Amino acid sequence: MNRLYRDVAGPCLAPRGSVVAIGAFDGVHRGHGTVLAQVQQRAAARGLMPVALSFAPIPRVFFARGTAVPQLMATREKIRALLESGCERLLLLRFDAALAAMTAEEFVARVLVRRLGAREVWVGEGFRFGRERAGDVASLRALGERHGFDVGVVAPLRLDGERVSSSRIRALLAAGDFDGAARLLGRRFAIGGRVVRGARLGHRLGYPTANLRLGARVAPVGGVFAVRVAGVRPAPMPGVASLGVRPTVGGTEPLLEAHLFDFDGELYGKRIEVEFVKKLRDEERFDDLDALARQIDRDAAQAREVLAALGPQPSTLDPQPSTLSP
Repeated sequence: MNRLYRDVAGPCLAPRGSVVAIGAFDGVHRGHGTVLAQVQQRAAARGLMPVALSFAPIPRVFFARGTAVPQLMATREKIRALLESGCERLLLLRFDAALAAMTAEEFVARVLVRRLGAREVWVGEGFRFGRERAGDVASLRALGERHGFDVGVVAPLRLDGERVSSSRIRALLAAGDFDGAARLLGRRFAIGGRVVRGARLGHRLGYPTANLRLGARVAPVGGVFAVRVAGVRPAPMPGVASLGVRPTVGGTEPLLEAHLFDFDGELYGKRIEVEFVKKLRDEERFDDLDALARQIDRDAAQAREVLAALGPQPSTLDPQPSTLSP
């Protein structure tokens, strides 16, 4: 049965009614988890379908109009995370000019009522929607009374007195605080993808790499890192990775290159996930390949030390409860 839908038009996805979580859900972090858990609970209690409503690209990318906007997740990864959260349907709308021009009233009537059969809608504090962000929680509640659905607000999850948010996680990653970001995400930050063929420079330098292209995605990190790589063996494998444009060889396309320690095998075409453990340094331009090779030796040795000291780590953290207001 299909669980992912991309269009406003079409038959109702929940003829018997739904409980809907709305959000950009960049990163699907622990704060998002409280919203999704609340939707699961309410749907079970009312005998309705739990549904997530999100957007690709996320609105902030659309409104940036070509300006680079770092994101915590690729669309594919967000789809997987939302479906794994227990939602029976995911309506992932293409955020384009037509959707941006839709009034708050049109959005409610066409998307929430006709497409999703909403009986209950859950959003975060400060939720805005519709043309020029004219709709807010108060107007959503007023429209809900007219169309027959209730509106609930999930208060922000706070850890150490600070709000858990995608923007805060991006800031922590940019500052190199990978442990802090992992606490808010509920897992370590990772980038996944299918391994593609590269220029095989790593082989020449004695460090063959698994290469992942980022495409249109802008990563919130860059440089050289100690990493763990999942998808090759049953347990994640230790390694060292670089994410950048490779200035020493005149590169221009951002590329994630991961070298797996003590591994000799073919990975082309395999889907892997690179989990970032610690930043070792920024990307640099070296005078020649010999200088680059010497630095990679140092990077690899440092990464081994970091990962050995860390020891086995869980891939996820237990979520924290939030304050809910119906």
